[in-house]
Amino acid sequence: MSIYAAAFGFGLVSASVIAIAAVGFTMQFGITNMINLAYGVVMITSAFVVYGLNQAGVNIWIGLAAGAVSGAALSLAMNRLLYAPFQRRGTSHIGMVIVALAAALMLSNVLLAIVGPENVSYTMSSGATVGAGGLVLTSAQVAIITIALAAMAAIHALLTFTRIGKAMRATAANPTLARACGIATGRIIDAVWVITGALCGLAGTVAAMDSGSFGVGNGSEYLIVVLAAVVLGGAGQPYGAMLGAVLIGETTELSAAVLSPEYKQAVAFAILVLVMILRPQGLLSKTGALEAPG
Repeated sequence: MSIYAAAFGFGLVSASVIAIAAVGFTMQFGITNMINLAYGVVMITSAFVVYGLNQAGVNIWIGLAAGAVSGAALSLAMNRLLYAPFQRRGTSHIGMVIVALAAALMLSNVLLAIVGPENVSYTMSSGATVGAGGLVLTSAQVAIITIALAAMAAIHALLTFTRIGKAMRATAANPTLARACGIATGRIIDAVWVITGALCGLAGTVAAMDSGSFGVGNGSEYLIVVLAAVVLGGAGQPYGAMLGAVLIGETTELSAAVLSPEYKQAVAFAILVLVMILRPQGLLSKTGALEAPG
């Protein structure tokens, strides 16, 4: 197997991790108009919650559910206790970005004081290798790809076929009109933070599984890659985030094969900058956020 075929396989795994995180981030922005710069810290916090359970003897695959629950609970708490009060006071968009940045710094320092600066690893087996079409992945990597596909299918079904999904799209398009039509936008916003927080926690856990070892500092690295995928696909567009995740995941892994793994974060950041210069609206940008295909 060539190094490029291996990089392509690793890119599929990276794209799966990024897609879960990027869809959650872009849904938060598309519906709540909140650029949550604490997203990466919530990801790594959820990963450490699962690590604590894993060290207590809980199987890592069962721990995935705990990661999703912790991400959902932390995200909802941050919105209710921090973001929502500032938004009710009419804080500007740039002001909310500063609030989110402050939240990220505070949460990361609290987490650092609790878990320390050292990198840790889950106790888990990668399983047998699985080969297909020249690609060779471990069973754990195949499971991560499967989880991402299931999560993306669930989000598609939520936004397309359910009442709450349609209410989310209405709230994203025009919250004032949505309220006038009888939609309880406050409850919808809470639901958004729970769902996207669950995606955030799940993404943090599978990212930690895929990387092998992780520490508090990984939160900011996750955020850069997620932002690159979101901006590339089109902010507020879940389907754009999925496409952006695939492109970012494959590009970063192939660049690692051509150049060096040390440049993966630099490549993601370079793509982010180029897209903001050349096509700031993203690949799949539309007039309204959270639009379903067709």
